[in-house]
Amino acid sequence: MRIHHAKPLFAWDCLDDNPSLKTIRDALKAIPDGRLLEGLRAWRGKGRNDYPVHCLWGVLLLTMILRHASIDACLAELRRNSELRKLIGIETEARVPDSDNISRFQKVLGQEPHRTELRKIFDSMITRLGEVVPDLGQDTAGDSTTLNARRSEAIKKLLAEKEAKEAADKQAPEKQPLNPPAPAAATPTNNPAVSTAPATPEKAIEKGAADVVETEDGLPLPSGGRKEYRDDSGKVTKVVEWFGYKGHLLVDVKHEVVLSWEITSTKTSDNEMIRPLIQQAKNCLPENRIKTLAYDKASDDVAIHELLRDEDIKPVIEIRRCWKNQTEMLVPGQEQRGNIVHDEAGTLFCVDTKSEPPVRHKMAYMGHEASRGTLKYRCPAKHEGWTCPMSSVCNADKTYGLTVRVKQETDLRRFPPIPRGTKKFEELYDGRTAVERANARLKVFWGADDGNVVGASRFHAFFSIVMIVHATFATLLATAHRHGGVLNHTRLSTISKALNQKIEEEE
Repeated sequence: MRIHHAKPLFAWDCLDDNPSLKTIRDALKAIPDGRLLEGLRAWRGKGRNDYPVHCLWGVLLLTMILRHASIDACLAELRRNSELRKLIGIETEARVPDSDNISRFQKVLGQEPHRTELRKIFDSMITRLGEVVPDLGQDTAGDSTTLNARRSEAIKKLLAEKEAKEAADKQAPEKQPLNPPAPAAATPTNNPAVSTAPATPEKAIEKGAADVVETEDGLPLPSGGRKEYRDDSGKVTKVVEWFGYKGHLLVDVKHEVVLSWEITSTKTSDNEMIRPLIQQAKNCLPENRIKTLAYDKASDDVAIHELLRDEDIKPVIEIRRCWKNQTEMLVPGQEQRGNIVHDEAGTLFCVDTKSEPPVRHKMAYMGHEASRGTLKYRCPAKHEGWTCPMSSVCNADKTYGLTVRVKQETDLRRFPPIPRGTKKFEELYDGRTAVERANARLKVFWGADDGNVVGASRFHAFFSIVMIVHATFATLLATAHRHGGVLNHTRLSTISKALNQKIEEEE
């Protein structure tokens, strides 16, 4: 990668379409996968070791790093590229695994405890970045995205059997026995050969079971999803339908680095995942690093605002339009004055009742008083230096002018720490586009939305590897040499040196 020193720290537009061997070597070096490989070797035990686990793991990583459209394409390149094979420990062309070997290995990765180890790898890489990048995670934004996936054939067959059994039960006439036998009492068994654990889909099919299968290896099954986009009037303007999962991301607005992520069923709402996303990000970042969180208006809920208040995070959430015919309301605590009102978004106005017709002026926002839990506003005429007919009534010869403090507890939705009518709110809310760009990279660069991954375990392992590769390239961008100046010399920033030192220490 060749990056100019004037580029941002995470210059995503400088990623190579075809990474060099040095870039690949640095990427593999930056991934702390030691504990994962130890666990996989322990899981394999003393069985056959035709294809060592570090080779299979390397194939999955290279598929993402090299942006191959499929695992078969990566295996084909490994068979003809000896230097690339050496990077992941494959000695000869004959030792390159088949796609079936990779598929079975991918399913194992998606099961516990290996799935948890994949998450720990991502978390440790974000922790490493957070320790050396002082502003990583200060301003964040979150959103969900569609992820296409497919169900395994075993699950499809089991569900088909259930549907066939239900159809047969509906067609069969209902007969009630005259003397139905009493149900046998359940007795515990001491036979260790009898297992009470739930059967796997394959075993359930063999036994002819036709019960509803909702999970696979403890993970939700891919299912149909539908998302509607509405305008301010509530009219549906766009509908998106897909089959698979819903991905939830929490992204740094400035650096466009994913800080935390979750995969859920398509039926899970975004609001349900805000708490776990925040908790995961806070566990990876230094204490009190997250300052703001931007979300769309679907998250404009009292429970979400209370959660963010308790976490000491300032919400940047557009308000949902709930007022029908009302346009303004008296500010709580200012009823006696009678001319201080607010609109639905919580923006304060003072009304000049002496003018004809009355004129509404937007009050000057002076800041958030965290110790008091109030928002401070000031007379706009005094703040901006113009004459108001109501000055003698409102200001009463005060040099500073009228001051209004609004208690946030009266309505957390309407009076957040960063008022919606301010320029700072607009700038932070526009930062939500960072999530869209991060989503696009995950899908376009590394195929997170490929739709050809079969089974819940394989898909969760697949998406976990995508996120690890995303964190890997974020690390490479932060540690890369920068060129520029009169003689076009290369140099390392302070952050790059500190990050390189941490990678060396981990080895």
